[in-house]
This record gives sequence, structure tokens and C-alpha cells, in this order.
Amino acid sequence: MVAGLWGKKIGMTQLFQKDKVVPVTVINTANWYITQVKKEDKDGYNAVQVGFLRQKYSDKKFDENWLKNTKRYFSDVREIKLAATKEDLVAGKPADFSSVLAEGNSVDVFGHTKGCGFAGTVKRHGFKGGANSHGDKTGRRPGSMSFMRSQGRVIKGKRLPGHMGTNRIAAKNLEIIKIDSASNIIAVKGSVPGKTGSLLFISKRG
Repeated sequence: MVAGLWGKKIGMTQLFQKDKVVPVTVINTANWYITQVKKEDKDGYNAVQVGFLRQKYSDKKFDENWLKNTKRYFSDVREIKLAATKEDLVAGKPADFSSVLAEGNSVDVFGHTKGCGFAGTVKRHGFKGGANSHGDKTGRRPGSMSFMRSQGRVIKGKRLPGHMGTNRIAAKNLEIIKIDSASNIIAVKGSVPGKTGSLLFISKRG
């Protein structure tokens, strides 16, 4: 049994559940193909390798040449761990693993946060900044560098400006509100990391 499935974030919307409006994140799990099946006796572990087909090939019939040049035909290639290999997992088949999930299941969604480039302490760490009156000149500056500054050092872990975002995090224990098997769309309650079009891994809890 697969540990989960890969998808791409479409965006957020609202659905009705028992006469209540529920915010959901819509995830597209279509256009994924099995590119390789790894076995423990040959590769040292059991896994299935899947690739996301590029948009310009999405309306074309599968060709064996796709597996010979994955970088050309697939924009993303990822692996999913397996407890044991199955006979029905064959390279070239669509990676339709949404059957392992059902409406009402709890899942963990893994992804990368939005990249914000180089950010200051106010945006990166939520600093308040200095006052806007009484002659304050601090503004959005980080402030004192602590007592070790006189020795040419800064305390380890000091919150300062720097690169923000693109961290891999998990949104845990989210409920699946709806699964559209015809279009391979999954609606998960709440928000998940990443921007529109970013890769997400959906893992079933338990």
C-alpha cells in the first residue's frame, strides 16, 4: 500500500458541509504517471516513482518514449514509499492512488512555504518596530545586537533579517471534505503550505 500521493495546489474556495460554510484547499492529483517501480532486492527499498506530465503533453496518448526521457516529458518526478511491491504497479500506468483516501479521512499535507526573498525582522519575525512619534529613530531596524557585539560576535539564534520562506512544513490532521474521482480533485479542509501550482504530498494518518 502506498504511503500517500502527490498533487498540485489549485487554490482555496468554500464548500457547504451540513449547512455550514467550510474553507477548503483544492488539490489536483491528475496527470501523474508511474515512471519506475523500485524493489528491495534490486534497489534496496520498495518505492514507486511517479512523474507529473507537462501540460503540452496532457492531451496526448501515453508513449513509451516518455519513460526514456523523463526530464523532457515530466516537469516533476517524485517517489512514494511502499511497504511491499505490488504486481499491478507497472511503469507507464496512470498513478491513480486517490482510492487509498476517502471523504472524512484525516490526512497530513506536506509542502514548501511561499518564498519571500530577503526579509527584515518585522516581516520575518513579527517585530513591532519603533514608535512613530517622540523623535524615535529606530523605525524597522532590528535593534541591539546584544552584549557580545563588542567582541565581534552575535549570539547564536539571534533573530535578524535574512532569507524567508521555502521551508518544508506539514499541515497535520486535516479532514478530506470532498473527492471528485472523475477529475482527480481533492478538497481538504483548511489551508496548506505553498502557493498556487506548488507540489504537495498527501499522507493518510494511521
